[in-house]
Amino acid sequence: MWDAIRESSIGQIARLIFRRPDLFPYPEELASFELPASLNRDPSIAGISQTWGNSIASAPIQSPNHGAASPTGRQDPVLVDWYGATDQSNPQNWSFPKKVWITTQMGLYTFAVYIGSSLYAPSETQIMSVFNTSYEVAALGIALYVAGYGVGPLLWSPLSEIPAVGRTPIYIVTFFIFTWLALGASVVDSFGGLLVLRFLLGFFGSPCLSTAGATLDDMFAPWKLPYVLTVWSSSATLGPALGPIVSGFAVTKMGWRWSGWELFWLAAPIWLIMFVGLPETNPDTILHRRAMRLCACTERSDLTCDADVKRAHMLTTRQIVFDALIKPWEINALDPAVLYTTVYASILYGTYYSFFEAFPLVFTDMHGFNLGESGLPFLAFVPGLLIAISGYIVWFRLKAEPVMRKEAPPLYGFPESRLMPAVTTTLLAPAGLFIFAWTSRPDIHWIAPIIGLMVLFVSVVIAFQCMNFYIARCYPKYSASLFAANTFVRSTFAAGSILFSKPMYETLGVGGGVSLLGGLMVICAAGMVFLYLYGDRLRLKSRFAQSS
Repeated sequence: MWDAIRESSIGQIARLIFRRPDLFPYPEELASFELPASLNRDPSIAGISQTWGNSIASAPIQSPNHGAASPTGRQDPVLVDWYGATDQSNPQNWSFPKKVWITTQMGLYTFAVYIGSSLYAPSETQIMSVFNTSYEVAALGIALYVAGYGVGPLLWSPLSEIPAVGRTPIYIVTFFIFTWLALGASVVDSFGGLLVLRFLLGFFGSPCLSTAGATLDDMFAPWKLPYVLTVWSSSATLGPALGPIVSGFAVTKMGWRWSGWELFWLAAPIWLIMFVGLPETNPDTILHRRAMRLCACTERSDLTCDADVKRAHMLTTRQIVFDALIKPWEINALDPAVLYTTVYASILYGTYYSFFEAFPLVFTDMHGFNLGESGLPFLAFVPGLLIAISGYIVWFRLKAEPVMRKEAPPLYGFPESRLMPAVTTTLLAPAGLFIFAWTSRPDIHWIAPIIGLMVLFVSVVIAFQCMNFYIARCYPKYSASLFAANTFVRSTFAAGSILFSKPMYETLGVGGGVSLLGGLMVICAAGMVFLYLYGDRLRLKSRFAQSS
């Protein structure tokens, strides 16, 4: 109980404000704690433990010099590590209920941010009337939100990897700002102000998109992580789908501001839960803080952690910025596998968001649904999601996990074999789109295009799971920056699709426009098969991929 409070943001802030180590103390700060022998400066007394009246513990480490003076007269650093294989400060060793609790918070957080993009959609008609704008201009409220959470990961992802910063402070600060921006978007009186707030909402909500996966990776073994990521990502997938349903009927009755109030009411309690119950999970940050406590209590300056040593010898700031912001685009330009996953993810994402413009044309204009009812077809994504994650989890348990347990990191076997679910279901995407396109007519029952949506969604969910896992295993050195770049591209494309979709559907018709998207999906399906068959050869020729 006290450990949970100590590790949360409220516990850390209380310790900082009151400057009392005895307030929610760490084991190292207890008077009875014995400093591990491996941290002694003198190897001759390595077997002797020392008791510090107000000391801090450290982990057994591999440091041959134990703080001995170097030829330059400076002491070599003594690395602070875990206290052993069962150290409870290591997120990998946390209890399963604690991991589930943190995963649940990440899911709620992600759901709140993602649903914020589409809660706005039913308000567009009233916003056009109130602010005297065109439909395309009103649609900027969704487009800028999506663009905001595409830009954000370029900052938040590398920032969360700094040991002195960590992940949880970024979550708490940015989501706090997000919550109050949601309130601001509910009471703003100018259209320009509303658009600015919508972009900032996406920007400050984006850490869940860029960093939540890393939080889960901190806690789970590589062969267990895909299960957790599959379940967690369902919250990101369902958010935009449920937004029009949640706000559609309310906006009809209460007005356009109601969608903003709903986002505020959802975000505020989730932020409070995270503030009192979300610990830091970044192992580098945990060890950095432990090393700082050791230095303070032992009055030694040679105690540090491995991540801090590496950062001290890192490249210049210019090179760090280059690796974070430029290197992903270089890899996209020179590596066909990465470029393909970026393009395919963008088309999938853009297609998903284009339906916010297609649904009113199909279900309102053709079938007479009212504003609230026109969002209900998004429920077709729910059975599609359940089928996709159930099938993927069963396949991973039977086929992938046994291999990963036996093979060495970082590839854990033959990574192309884990694209099999995507290859098997890749033609479902164009099939679902063609069903939707060719049945979106007044003389055909509305259930037919909804069935097409469900079929499409099975393929979309599995494709994202397989591609993300493939990139993480094949490009471990660059995976964080590649995911941030992928998020930026697909979010930018989705933001554009929100703006060009309605003119496209009005020009080509819903059938023609969606059929065009289906044709693109056929090309992407061929690319998935090619990657499955020849991905290993591409990796051998790549300067960036892990080939063995």
